[in-house]
Amino acid sequence: MNKRNRFPAGWNQDRVRLLLRHYEEQTEDEAVAEDEAAFRKRGQTVMVVPRGLVPAITKLIKREEKAALTRRPNNSLQPSAQKTRRG
Repeated sequence: MNKRNRFPAGWNQDRVRLLLRHYEEQTEDEAVAEDEAAFRKRGQTVMVVPRGLVPAITKLIKREEKAALTRRPNNSLQPSAQKTRRG
C-alpha cells in the first residue's frame, strides 16, 4: 500500500516540522501569552461551538474569504480620480 502524506495548500513536511518544533519547545508561559494574544486580536471573535459544526463553519469561512477576494469595489459610484488639465 502506497501511503502519501497530503498537506493543505502552501504546506509541506518542512513547514509541519517547524510548527511542531515551535510548540514542542514553547514554555508554558509562552503558550499562555500566545493564547491570550489570540483572544485580544482585533477583528476576530472566539466562541465555543459544537464540534460537529466545525466542518460547516470552516467551509463557510473559506467560502466568504474566496468571495471577498473576488469582490470588486463599484467604481461607477466613485467620483472620477482623473483631473482635467486646463490649458
